[in-house]
Amino acid sequence: MTTSGFDFAGDLLRGASWPIARRIFVVAEIGINHNGDLELAKQLIDMARRAGCDAVKFQKRTIDVVYSPETLAAPRESPWGTTQRAQKEGLEFGAAEYDAIDAYCRSVGMPWFASAWDVGSLEFLRRYDLPWNKVASAMATHREFVTAVAEEGKPTFVSTGMCEMADIDRLVELFRSRKCPFMLMHTVSEYPAPEEDLNLAMIGRLRDRYGCPVGYSGHESSVSPSVVAGVLGAAAIERHITLDRAMYGSDQAASLEWTGLTGMVGQLRKIPVVVGDGEKRITKAESEVSRKLRYWTRGR
Repeated sequence: MTTSGFDFAGDLLRGASWPIARRIFVVAEIGINHNGDLELAKQLIDMARRAGCDAVKFQKRTIDVVYSPETLAAPRESPWGTTQRAQKEGLEFGAAEYDAIDAYCRSVGMPWFASAWDVGSLEFLRRYDLPWNKVASAMATHREFVTAVAEEGKPTFVSTGMCEMADIDRLVELFRSRKCPFMLMHTVSEYPAPEEDLNLAMIGRLRDRYGCPVGYSGHESSVSPSVVAGVLGAAAIERHITLDRAMYGSDQAASLEWTGLTGMVGQLRKIPVVVGDGEKRITKAESEVSRKLRYWTRGR
């Protein structure tokens, strides 16, 4: 599957630092905002494609592994029933749905991938030969799972929410020991996250500490922090998307609707244009202005 000209694996394998002038890779996180509806998932894929995103992402879980029997038996009102199990199973796509998603994304030219939440789900996703893996913040300290991801050797986005620096040290060591290319994603795991908690200065700190590309996975309800993250050098921006924040679902309030998504992507695409390369130069038009305004140089 094509990746919109984004040489993620090549850049990471060469160990290059991420230059600000590069195109920022934008991931539209559909996650479970499809609410178990394949047609809604396709609408979200179309929304991301029209907005100019580079990829869409889903989530895959084995319900009986990720949740305890006690949790699944607990009461919860949802469109699918009155228990946590009914709600979790209602949100979970299986092989038939992912076969359809894979076919649809290929037909419209939209790369897709998913964050697995257990080793079985990671193995399930292998059948689609996806271009990237994703380690969700919740899974970042699950040693067996992260090791299985790194041993695949596939370029991987690694979110760092709920992690201490020592946890990130171990993640970086693990991926480098397996020679698996990776990008750290600064994240604050609140849904939605208050702007005063975002701590975007961590993007530069992580890049300096580990010498690797760093992206930003935002859960705030606004657009501007993601743009600030791009200016601070984020190599990728990941944001949840939704057709309507008022829809059922725990992630909807931390997601961007069409207007917010298109506004964000448009501003991110401007960043390399207006930031430039940092080399001082005088433009042709500026030289003409200089001749007019610097009167003491006339005739020289």
